Amino acid sequence: MLQVKTENWLPTYPLKVLQLSHCHLNVNNSFLLHQHHLKFLDLSHNQLVGNFPTWLLQNNTRLEVLVLWNNSFSGILPRLPNAKYDKLRHLDISTNNFSGTLPENLGIVFQKLIYLDMSKNSFEANIPYSIREMKELITLDLSENNFSGELPRSILSSCLSLDKLDLSNNNFYGQLFPNYMNLTHLHSLRLNNNHFSGKMTDGLLSSTLLEVLNVSNNKLSGDIPHWIGNFSSLWLLLMSENYLQGSIPVQLGNLERLEFIDISENSLSGSLESLSNHSSVKHIYLHNNAINGLIPIALLRSSTLLTLDLRDNNFSGRIPHQINELSNLHVLLLRGNYLQGRIPNQLCQLRKLGIMDLSHNRLNGPIPSCLGNVSFWREAIDDYSYVSRFVVSNPDFSFTYYNSTLDLQPQGELHDRVDQLGVEFVTKYRYEFFIGRNLDDMAGLDLSSNEFSGEIPWEIGHLQHIRALNLSNNLLSGAIPESFSNLKMIESLDLSRNKLSGRIPPQLTELNFLSNFNVSYNNLSGPTPDKEQFATFVDSSYKGNSALCGSMIKRKCSSALAPPATPTGGGEDEGDSVIDMVALGWSFGASYVSVILGLFTALWIKSYWRRLWFYFIDRCIDTCYYWLFKYVFHR
Repeated sequence: MLQVKTENWLPTYPLKVLQLSHCHLNVNNSFLLHQHHLKFLDLSHNQLVGNFPTWLLQNNTRLEVLVLWNNSFSGILPRLPNAKYDKLRHLDISTNNFSGTLPENLGIVFQKLIYLDMSKNSFEANIPYSIREMKELITLDLSENNFSGELPRSILSSCLSLDKLDLSNNNFYGQLFPNYMNLTHLHSLRLNNNHFSGKMTDGLLSSTLLEVLNVSNNKLSGDIPHWIGNFSSLWLLLMSENYLQGSIPVQLGNLERLEFIDISENSLSGSLESLSNHSSVKHIYLHNNAINGLIPIALLRSSTLLTLDLRDNNFSGRIPHQINELSNLHVLLLRGNYLQGRIPNQLCQLRKLGIMDLSHNRLNGPIPSCLGNVSFWREAIDDYSYVSRFVVSNPDFSFTYYNSTLDLQPQGELHDRVDQLGVEFVTKYRYEFFIGRNLDDMAGLDLSSNEFSGEIPWEIGHLQHIRALNLSNNLLSGAIPESFSNLKMIESLDLSRNKLSGRIPPQLTELNFLSNFNVSYNNLSGPTPDKEQFATFVDSSYKGNSALCGSMIKRKCSSALAPPATPTGGGEDEGDSVIDMVALGWSFGASYVSVILGLFTALWIKSYWRRLWFYFIDRCIDTCYYWLFKYVFHR
């Protein structure tokens, strides 16, 4: 690593290639004023400040590559010199603090650019019309700015060489895919997180090579267009968080390379049959729609599928039991539907299942004991790698200097567009969003708010790798299994609102990672644990168990609630029990007689008390007569 600490460093010879990325540069870069032959300059990942160095372009008219990515440059881009910099092919000023509008002559000055990245700044207003002059532009990334207006016609109808176009996370509005679109070489299009509205027209049909399409989080309405099925190379389709209606078009079945589809959080209805026969799809996100019918058997028979998220829809019937033993399914989310019947034992064959949420359905019967055999929940699988992100690489750009080739791709890999795969799962009483490595390691089971009955299988205690277990709001009975003390990685355990009885196993104090514990509204009894993690749990964790006691709920344990002594003899126990009951009866009788005698003695000695007593008796008799006359005899 080169760390420059002085601004007086001057090379003694003219440079053509200078790469100083990740060098912690924060000094004045005035030494570059003396360079006039640069062709390649990379100053990315430093702390350089100031305005855009226009003088670099003026001094180095042969410059081909300028990379200023991830610095602290700021200010408004000035109007560029009228000269055309036909040599410049690659310009990256992303992840800085630039603001204001783009220069009107941007496209004229940089006509020969093939790569332009201005993302992650604070540019605003419209994109200049002159950008239409960039006929050779292959990659254009203007994402994460404050650009506004309708989709620029200057780009959609003139930049015919575009391979990747990213306008996401801006304030664009208006119609999507206008008819004048003519991007025949387009492979990746990202327009997500804008304000586009209305129906999707067919202007995108000319982009027959499309592989990636992201229009999520807009205000799109109408049906998913049938022509989506024409893009035979499409593998990533994201249309979530819109106002789309109607059914899922059967034409989606034509997308033989589709790996990732997210059309969640819309108003889609109908069945799921159009997605059931995809042999290539790995991740399906359809949550928060109104899709109904049965869950297609083919989905759980797939050996390719990794994520199936059908939460909060209107699915009914039973969970399919035709499950592929070679399945790689890692995330199964069926929460908030109308599923009935029992959990099929075949689900226990999902060796790599990490997160399963079946909560808020109408499932019944006992909890299958075989769930204690799911491999991923029992122990971490060392060779397991869940595909939790998708990388869309930029085109390879290489330039030749000094009779050798300098490849930009090693640095470009870090600058590729990454789509993180995320999963929502309720743990610790709230939705948590798991991505990346956290998703790879997460192990959770949620069976809450169903109609499960019977005892909790002790085999669940084998799940040493599980981090969240929720069995609340069911009809479970019996004792809390002592085997739960083996849940060494558990962080959240919710058994509330069941019919559990017996004592809370004191062995649970061995769960060192437990931060959320709830057994409220059961029939538990005996003392509450008060050591280790259990010393931090509040009264609400035990509410609704009248027979519980202990310092944590401020209810003193009496001798009757204390743990019974271990018997040491054989036949004496029964006799001792009889003697104790007889003694209790005699004590009660003596106490009753003593109270009566005491009352009569007091009335005999004190005449004033005697008069009050008889006055009280008269009032009671009068009240009884009045009540009988009014409500019984008078009817």
